[in-house]
Amino acid sequence: MNLGMASLAEAPSTSFITKIPQVRSKCSLLLKASNMPYRLPFRHIHFRRPPVCCTKFPQWEPSPITYALTENSGENFLDKSSELFETLRPESNDEALVTKAKDLTDTVNQSVAQFQFLKWPLWLLGPSLLLGTGMVPTLWLPISTIFIGPNVVSLLSLIGLDCIFNLGCVLFLLMADYCAKSMNMTQASKSKPPLSYQFWNLVATLTGLAIPLMILFGSHKGYLQPQLPFIPYAVLLGPYILLLAVQMLTEMLTWHWESPVWLVTPVVYEAYRVLQLMRGLKLGVELSAPAWMMHTIRGLVCWWVLILGVQLMRVAWFAGFTTRAQRQQSSASADA
Repeated sequence: MNLGMASLAEAPSTSFITKIPQVRSKCSLLLKASNMPYRLPFRHIHFRRPPVCCTKFPQWEPSPITYALTENSGENFLDKSSELFETLRPESNDEALVTKAKDLTDTVNQSVAQFQFLKWPLWLLGPSLLLGTGMVPTLWLPISTIFIGPNVVSLLSLIGLDCIFNLGCVLFLLMADYCAKSMNMTQASKSKPPLSYQFWNLVATLTGLAIPLMILFGSHKGYLQPQLPFIPYAVLLGPYILLLAVQMLTEMLTWHWESPVWLVTPVVYEAYRVLQLMRGLKLGVELSAPAWMMHTIRGLVCWWVLILGVQLMRVAWFAGFTTRAQRQQSSASADA
């Protein structure tokens, strides 16, 4: 039985070995029968794989950004990055600042438009206040009730009347400055007077101040006869000199602040100065002032009427100049 089992185990191996040469011989016979002139070198053929270029990227992956350096770029060429979360932002920081500024100006303009109706009553309130503090006490208040004689009490009473006018004038100028400002607060409302205007205004004011001081010096030295004591002189021209100094200070402040009311400031003070000097003429009759003093006051009245006319001519010139400038600007914008 062992021999039988050994023969069964060895039979397949011998048969498999003997079949391999037979298969090879059959393949060789088939090749010879096909009369092929050459053999195909399958082992020596090499295939080159072409590079695969993908131009489409997924939606979640950003496209590569190339930066070209220039001479002026410097170190700021990496200000904008190509990260995923930055590309998903709706607008940059600069655009956000611009939109915030626009929103702020819109809100400011709306608030200004809401309070713009408050300016209209000022057109009537300001002149009424100027009339009540300046003209009414001078025209309707009897001089005899405040003027007792050539003493300090009468001088202080007259200065008090001028101080009341000065308060009304300051309030009027503040209202005029508020009304002169533009409705759009982003636009500048500053106005600087010309140097020639400042020069001639100072010349006129200093001339009106020098004349009464020269009269006082001549009376004190005895050049003018009969002499006028200091208290009657102060009653006649003291309030005039004080208000003239206040006018100079107010004009310099309006020039420094570049307020639009620099053009009307001397007109308001000079109009009241004419009434102030006319009041001095009435008081000079009651004080029996010398003739040279009365002629001096009349000369000052004529001087300030002349200066007031020049100021009104300047107002007319400035209005025409502004109109021409607006027409030129509108024509230039239409051509553009």
